[in-house]
Amino acid sequence: MTADPVVSGEPDPNVENGPEGPELHGDGAAEYLRYAEVDTLLALQHPRTGEPAEPSFIITTQVMELLFTLVRQSWESARDALDADDVAKAVAALRRGTRAQDVLVASWELLATLTPAEFARIRESLGAASGFHSYSYRHLEFLLGEKSAAMVRPFRGVPQAHAGLERALSEPSLYDAALRLLRRRGLPVPPERADRDWTRPYEPHPDVERAWVRVYEDEGGELFELGEALLDTAERVTRWRHRHLMAVKRTMGAKPGTGGSSGLDWLRAKAESDVFPELWRLRTNI
Repeated sequence: MTADPVVSGEPDPNVENGPEGPELHGDGAAEYLRYAEVDTLLALQHPRTGEPAEPSFIITTQVMELLFTLVRQSWESARDALDADDVAKAVAALRRGTRAQDVLVASWELLATLTPAEFARIRESLGAASGFHSYSYRHLEFLLGEKSAAMVRPFRGVPQAHAGLERALSEPSLYDAALRLLRRRGLPVPPERADRDWTRPYEPHPDVERAWVRVYEDEGGELFELGEALLDTAERVTRWRHRHLMAVKRTMGAKPGTGGSSGLDWLRAKAESDVFPELWRLRTNI
């Protein structure tokens, strides 16, 4: 096997360094375009208005959808690792997911200059379309334990998305997998929290909080590291929701959401709802 010239430090025979910088040869450029599907990617923006801000709105939405998928893969990997009693692998997956979450939160900056008038000129072209209808984001909420059969029904006309959400609705969430692991490790997680109707939203329980308090008594242990990784994940969920709230408040005020939600009231309630609640509550008692 020959050494990679980039890694080994040896000169790349496909690159000539001239006075104006490297001169690339070979089919590397074409391979890059094929690998990343760049032409397809750049052909996916189709503004419906003449508003100059609309391309930013479309691209930001597409970036978020890609990041939702990346975060979901990390959370599903973490859940599966917890089911397999591999805490280290689960923590690594959660840490990887937080990096994607950080970019997701920062992506709201792309809309920071969108004015109310600019958004009003875009909004009519959206019709009933809304981020409320993102099945990728709904999948993330199900992984967090925020289950709702009603949120699956709008996707009945999109078979692949509907099937994926039905499956996610009926499976244990990421947090359910963590609690089942704690119970297998002998911690006092109630049976009804380790084996329940997975289609129902998670409800906090004082015994679960006591189990996590026991975990936090062993600061530095692998279960403690899991708790902190879960909390890092939860905190970034709240950051994203708060940025969403503020973006909507800035661009459209208290108008109803395009998807039929109450707009600010709905977003404010979501931003104030803690993900993995016992991990937040235990901090009062330590």
